[in-house]
Amino acid sequence: MENTLSLDEAFDELSSAEDFLAYFEVPYEPAVVQVNRLHILQRFHDYLTRHVPQMPDDDAAARAVYAGWLARAYQDFVVSDAQTEKVFAVFQHAPNASGGTTSFVSIDKVFQA
Repeated sequence: MENTLSLDEAFDELSSAEDFLAYFEVPYEPAVVQVNRLHILQRFHDYLTRHVPQMPDDDAAARAVYAGWLARAYQDFVVSDAQTEKVFAVFQHAPNASGGTTSFVSIDKVFQA
């Protein structure tokens, strides 16, 4: 994916974790991305949601900030795993009352942003 696209164009065009990592020139190991692609993108989204009000207006400066948050999201899963990071609600459940690990997570909790 060419990074000559504006940020708005890129966010319209990019669809996979690999696309985002390539666009923002974040080096990555394919094996890490293969196992954690959705978690990496969700963590990236979470970081951006918290920090968007502080984004610079300049496209090049904003691109650097986005690249930094994507690199951090990727690195979270290099040093940890999806179950430990608990990005999605399905990983945020507590053991049930009988001491087992089976519990119910409603679909609306899974898709909360």
